[in-house]
Amino acid sequence: MLLPVQLFKTLSDETRLSIVMLLREAGELCVCDICAATGESQPKISRHMAILREFDLVTDRREGKWVHYRLSPNMPAWAAATIDNTWNCLREETRLKLDAMRAGSC
Repeated sequence: MLLPVQLFKTLSDETRLSIVMLLREAGELCVCDICAATGESQPKISRHMAILREFDLVTDRREGKWVHYRLSPNMPAWAAATIDNTWNCLREETRLKLDAMRAGSC
């Protein structure tokens, strides 16, 4: 069970916060898109995704060689509300990252 302190510790990392905000905005993203939007390497993103999966904040699915991520529908309602409230504060910054990512391709 996810505790509030675990959520806040997890999201206190700037990269993980960016990933969660990107997924909140886009719905689902390929790992290559997350790398492009954050400017981080695939191994670093994979480490962050493992932490997010550990606390059931994201789910993944494979499509060929790519892994696609989305926010978990199983996270507690209070955690989803916290993410939504945070996204409301960061949505413009998040949208700029997605626009920059979409300018390139994987």
